[in-house]
Amino acid sequence: MQGFKEKDFDEKIGFSIWRRLLKFALPYRRDLIAIIVAMVFTAAADIALPLLTKYAIDTYIASNSLQGLPGFMAVYAVIFGIQGALVAFFVRKASKVEMYVSYDIRKEGFKRLQQLSFSFYDHTPVGYMMARMTSDVNRLSETIGWSLTDVAWSICFVLGVAGAMLAMNWRLALLVLVVLPPLAVVSLYFQKKILHYHRIIRRTNSRITGAFNEGISGAKTSKTLVREQANLEEFQVLTEEMYRSSVKSATFSAIYMPIVMVLGSIGTALALWQGGNIALLTGFGTLAAFLSYTTQFFDPVQQLARIFAELQSAQAAAERVMNLVETQPEITDSQGVEAIYGDVFAPKRENWEPIKGRVTFQHTGFAYQSGERVLEDFNLDVRPGERIALVGETGAGKSTIVNLLCRFYEPTEGKILIDGKDYRARSQLWLQSNLGYVLQSPHLFSGTIADNIRYGNRSASLEQVRRAARLVHADGFIEALEKGYDTQVGEGGNLLSTGQKQLISFARAILPDPQLFVLDEATSSIDTETEALIQQAIYNVLENRTSFIVAHRLSTIRSADRILVIDGGRIVEQGSHRELMGQKGHYYELYTRQFMQERQDDLLGGREGAG
Repeated sequence: MQGFKEKDFDEKIGFSIWRRLLKFALPYRRDLIAIIVAMVFTAAADIALPLLTKYAIDTYIASNSLQGLPGFMAVYAVIFGIQGALVAFFVRKASKVEMYVSYDIRKEGFKRLQQLSFSFYDHTPVGYMMARMTSDVNRLSETIGWSLTDVAWSICFVLGVAGAMLAMNWRLALLVLVVLPPLAVVSLYFQKKILHYHRIIRRTNSRITGAFNEGISGAKTSKTLVREQANLEEFQVLTEEMYRSSVKSATFSAIYMPIVMVLGSIGTALALWQGGNIALLTGFGTLAAFLSYTTQFFDPVQQLARIFAELQSAQAAAERVMNLVETQPEITDSQGVEAIYGDVFAPKRENWEPIKGRVTFQHTGFAYQSGERVLEDFNLDVRPGERIALVGETGAGKSTIVNLLCRFYEPTEGKILIDGKDYRARSQLWLQSNLGYVLQSPHLFSGTIADNIRYGNRSASLEQVRRAARLVHADGFIEALEKGYDTQVGEGGNLLSTGQKQLISFARAILPDPQLFVLDEATSSIDTETEALIQQAIYNVLENRTSFIVAHRLSTIRSADRILVIDGGRIVEQGSHRELMGQKGHYYELYTRQFMQERQDDLLGGREGAG
């Protein structure tokens, strides 16, 4: 989406984002504690094995005696068995944590998407949201389930080995550990580089996901405009950026690991250099144990380096997931309102007052965050049951008025009253549950026609569905279908015509019996035959309901009780169709111009048909 600017994250890797993220792991803290305990005992077993080797060399080889060997072998076998059981336990528990954390993050993310305001979807690309809830969540759940628990083993093993080496020979142990400071310096440098490129990768991945989404949903448009080559070139720019960043990240990771291995080899070489003196003074068993520890000591260090590199990538994902999950809706109910009316997930319907349908705009103004002012000092009083039509040029403010009425946006100045009370003193759900809204471009969900009509009221019976369809004259084409109301509509309703989809969306809007009704250019994208059906439906549906009709085709609003001509966010004319035509002002010009255009189109169509 052009104009969308994703938030940049430039801070260094830290624990604040992980502390916020770990709330998703807290429900499984028993499993995590069990994993950590298992890793501690696994590390203890790993530390014990070189000590057993030292004991075997000093007891059986140096003394050339096998007395007590069967018992020693039994202890060795038991430790190996415990190790195997602990690893199996760890794998099972870590897999469980990974799956459940992934489930909980996606659930919380989807819940947040339901709560976010209309404006969020106006400026946020679908690809951004899809990438957050798929690949980024997968990366986080893997990190929490596996990487963070691997850290427990690595730290315990490093500390245990360091303690054992210091206990056996502290001088030689310090000689081996002297490589740790340069390792810390190298790690700090590489973590900065790796994190930088992983952030670019995650950001580019969102744009690629968005390009896939737009390419698939707009495939027909692309083909009719012969955009295949141009789309491929634009997509190639994104994938090349992803490729370059991925190569640079992989290069730094590939360099980082060998450096860790080289430093580990230096530590081992130092141990071998001075190891002969140990063998003469303390025996070959100590030397063997020390060399074993020296070799193994850098295995968990390398493991920590790998995990550290993964955390760079995971933090880039964590920042974006938590940014979405923690995004706050621009429009919220106050705590006092929620206490009375409930919220969208726990409504207190018993406290909801019925809507009579009076709507009042009092000195209402609205401006976008960018500063663009759309309405200024807008005043309107609508009686219960009155049908209001809004007409005007594109950009005049018609859709903004109905969006404010529906509380998709809120006034930046003045207020809007429903039945004499500021609608912010009641809940959004209360208002929108009493609202029927039909869009210019109808959207259907995968499923049957009946499923789509009852989408806003899952408990509606089939008879209620049929009644709603009859009311909007959709029953004729539905019952003519082979499977009737059980007909599948396809993804987005692509198995039906635009007119059929609009009639179904009309039935869906009327099923809950709303007292407020909005038709936003609902007849501009359908054929004249379907428009005639919807015109008949409008007379039936809008009776005794307060309604707002935004119309492009002026012929559809001639029967409105009051027509408002909007220009620059203000009412410049108002009255019935006959009154406005008699004034010969803005409405007269709009109507006659459109009427002449339609007549010209009809004549041209007739000539083409004759030809």
